[in-house]
Amino acid sequence: MDGQRILLTGGTGSFGNKFIEQALRGNEVQKIVVYSRDEMKQWDMRNKVADERVEFVLGDVRNADRLSEACKGIDTIIHAAATKIVPTAETNPTECIKTNIDGAINVIKCANSNNVRKVVALSTDKACNPVNLYGATKLASDKLFVAANAGNRNEGDCVFSVVRYGNVMCSRGSVIPFFYQQKKEFVIPITDVRMTRFMLSLQDAVDLVQTALNESAGGELYVKKVPSISILDIADVVAPGCEKKIIGIRPGEKLHEQMISEEDSFYTYEFEGYYKIVSPLIDETRKRRSSEGGVLVSEGFSYRSDTNVDWLMKEELKRVLVEEYKLEL
Repeated sequence: MDGQRILLTGGTGSFGNKFIEQALRGNEVQKIVVYSRDEMKQWDMRNKVADERVEFVLGDVRNADRLSEACKGIDTIIHAAATKIVPTAETNPTECIKTNIDGAINVIKCANSNNVRKVVALSTDKACNPVNLYGATKLASDKLFVAANAGNRNEGDCVFSVVRYGNVMCSRGSVIPFFYQQKKEFVIPITDVRMTRFMLSLQDAVDLVQTALNESAGGELYVKKVPSISILDIADVVAPGCEKKIIGIRPGEKLHEQMISEEDSFYTYEFEGYYKIVSPLIDETRKRRSSEGGVLVSEGFSYRSDTNVDWLMKEELKRVLVEEYKLEL
């Protein structure tokens, strides 16, 4: 990111806060533009960051004209803006579509028209074989960003790639803060005792985006290798001694998470620390660049939280939450 002018959509979220902290500390980044629609979150972040290299622009990815203004002079876009809460998306479908799909289209158009060199879009495990509207809109968004490379073949054309990951520890709206708050009631709602989830830290998420920024040739979808954990283990660590009340799976919720499907296995390469789904839509030169150094996975491979070989033990989860996130457990 040295010397880069970066636009971060949805930049006031958990990822944005961690990314900016690291970018300002470890790199000679020239400018970071935080583009988001929540003025209060921007105000709080402005007071927290207090660095002249960070600029705040109030706007919505739905507004193409405003977004295009913010893209002027930008080298790199990290697209983190999204409507993410599953029940909210289910009951407000048109609003979710406007942000997650129309917003993605606007980012692509604005990047191309403003000579942006690279775009990395953040995705979710829910985009893999989606069962809810949020996942379906993010799958559409992923497809849009990957396909955007098909017409960009010249040197200097914008490069688009996607980063997909699951639950980020202690991010807003995630299960750990919910359980931590709920334990005051001494009852923890459990949807299904068999449920498993991928679990990664904010640092893991930032590192994967950094990998995409450094090496993407265009058309790749990056998936971080992360451990799995059962929902019961999370409850035992975050809210020990509390009653567990089984409430059943909610509409649009999966029993287990999946980040790579069997259908993706034909195009998926394994690297140290991550997988890369290389789009069949891109040209052969980019395919060779994207797959170089990787090993094609076996046909029928899938990456699921219940069949994962790496599991996060309760002791390790507790250590991370206490030492890194300063939770009192």
